[in-house]
Amino acid sequence: MGNTVIKAEHISKEFFLRKAQAGNYTALRDVIVDRFRSVSKGQLSRNQKESFLALDDVSFEVQAGDRVGIVGRNGAGKSTLLKILSRIIAPTRGRITIEGRLASLLEVGTGFHPELTGRENIFLNGSILGMSRNEIQRKFDEIVAFAEVERFLDTPVKRYSSGMYVRLAFAVAAHLEPEVLVVDEVLAVGDAAFQKKCLGRMSEVAREGRTILFVSHNMEAVQRLCNKGILLEKGKVALDGSIDQVIRGYITSNSSSKSVINIEIPDNNEQLPGFAKSVSFLNENGTLTGLVPVTSDYSIEMEIVINKPLDHFIAGIGFITITEVPFRTIWTAPQQIEPGVYKVRFSMNDVHLAPGAYKLVIGLSNNESSFHYVENQVVLDISDASEKKIDERIVNLRSGLIVNQVPYEIKKV
Repeated sequence: MGNTVIKAEHISKEFFLRKAQAGNYTALRDVIVDRFRSVSKGQLSRNQKESFLALDDVSFEVQAGDRVGIVGRNGAGKSTLLKILSRIIAPTRGRITIEGRLASLLEVGTGFHPELTGRENIFLNGSILGMSRNEIQRKFDEIVAFAEVERFLDTPVKRYSSGMYVRLAFAVAAHLEPEVLVVDEVLAVGDAAFQKKCLGRMSEVAREGRTILFVSHNMEAVQRLCNKGILLEKGKVALDGSIDQVIRGYITSNSSSKSVINIEIPDNNEQLPGFAKSVSFLNENGTLTGLVPVTSDYSIEMEIVINKPLDHFIAGIGFITITEVPFRTIWTAPQQIEPGVYKVRFSMNDVHLAPGAYKLVIGLSNNESSFHYVENQVVLDISDASEKKIDERIVNLRSGLIVNQVPYEIKKV
């Protein structure tokens, strides 16, 4: 395999979901009747099986020393893939080859025996990784110090809080020198200080030349730690490449990157003072566009519905990078507004952004109280296909929060 430490070849994982046709309660007589029918007819009458492909023909390679971020929406197959890599479950089809020892930290509860103490679980996990008692003993104090559970070392881990459990589990996985470290979203259980500590430890592991697979919905953490990425969509590999490419693909796949984006209307829209219906992007000529060339002037137009007179109405837009960092906010001046349908157009002249995808947050408020807030539905895509010179101030606009007003127009339609 050369420098390849993980090779996945056409991995598929199929689960069977059993559906009960009659209520949730099954009496003993029903079981007897079902067994009789299954013998006489060759099938179960009360239950049906439905197959579900959690992974569908997944193939990829990971090289030694790579830090791979695996991203995707909930249900995309990320956790299933990690469980197969960790040999917790077996694939239905395909094969995975792994060179060296693999330590994994998946959901809370995986890997530790609840009746054993923290001390005993450290040695148990080290033994599972193939380490000798002396090797584990050398790392023992470092593990305990990192996990900050000295007082509870001789307490069964079933009595640990979820935070204590995860701290100890991560400390064991990261300090027992596996060649491959697999970490799922479980780190979200810890507080901010612990998450920062874990990311620092994983960076140290990476600098030592070991391989990391990291699943998280925190794009900033993924981008900071990883150099490569895999985007999963509905059990398939949608993108496999540099981490910047994969994060951008993840953001744009989860949101609409189009010239007109319809916003999900709240169920209680009639009771609200108003709500946003859509957002449109227009180029410097006033024509709808789904891709704004870098350094070009453009406009952002919101269509809104106002249900009742407002005396202090404000419409605002926040800009957020793909790594969830807010960096610019624009808004209208407070004003009185009557019921009706309006278009609010912001002219983004000389407000240039570096190429990439940006998420927009839409906010409508009255008397400093927000009544409609929209996030994760609108993406602005800035193209790098431009003959215009890109000056240094474009990059500078991406750092630091800028709050200001730009030319705008509110028009009733």
